[in-house]
Amino acid sequence: MSHPASSDVLLTRVTDHVDLIELNRPPANYIDTDLLRDVADRIDDCEADASCRAIVLASVGKHFCAGALLGADRTDLPEGDTNPLYEQVERLFRGTVPIIAAVQGAAVGAGLGLALSADFRIASTEARFAAPFATLGFHHGFGLSVTLPRVVGEQAALELLYTGRRVKADEAHAMGLCDELVEPDALRATAVELAERIAASAPLAVRSIRSTMRGDLAGRIKDATDREHAEQKPLRRTEDHREGVLASQERRPPIFRGH
Repeated sequence: MSHPASSDVLLTRVTDHVDLIELNRPPANYIDTDLLRDVADRIDDCEADASCRAIVLASVGKHFCAGALLGADRTDLPEGDTNPLYEQVERLFRGTVPIIAAVQGAAVGAGLGLALSADFRIASTEARFAAPFATLGFHHGFGLSVTLPRVVGEQAALELLYTGRRVKADEAHAMGLCDELVEPDALRATAVELAERIAASAPLAVRSIRSTMRGDLAGRIKDATDREHAEQKPLRRTEDHREGVLASQERRPPIFRGH
């Protein structure tokens, strides 16, 4: 069931058949369960509107999404078998309306996962992408086990996940992590232009094609996030994870000891 719109996620009709969904927690647009639920709800609203033929997913501020907002009490990673955040992740993959992500600044961690939930990524030349989980002594999440190799290939995905390195926009474009690079001031308009080209096609056909091409992707995301959550729980309690987080906060290389 869709919830009332919140000011943290904005939904706007920008052309006759294109809707804009914006994360509105600048500058970093950190994700938590509530924010992601709002995004999924707004996608559901677009799904229910027959006049919506394409969605642009964007953010207000400097960064597309710099990752997940982790709580000091660690309630963001429940000890149970399921993670409420990942329940919302699965919802992002259920729909039939194509989504174009407009990525500026950082798409890091969960932000990379959010960008990869879209069909296409239009990126600013100043964008950067990373899955820095291993450098935090942690296991990746957000269904990246499925979405990252699906876009860049198995070998490139392994290298990005093992090293956690930052990928600049030009390299991201070369490896297929984003589909088009544009100057920052052209980002939003370029994403809307692609959405309009999609919207010019027969809408029932496009929804049908998307359903075929995505297949059981939502189910695969569910299985992946279940596994990711199970791997994250014990790693969250390790000394290496504490060191990774501390080193990140202190802006120094971590010293991992395998404990």
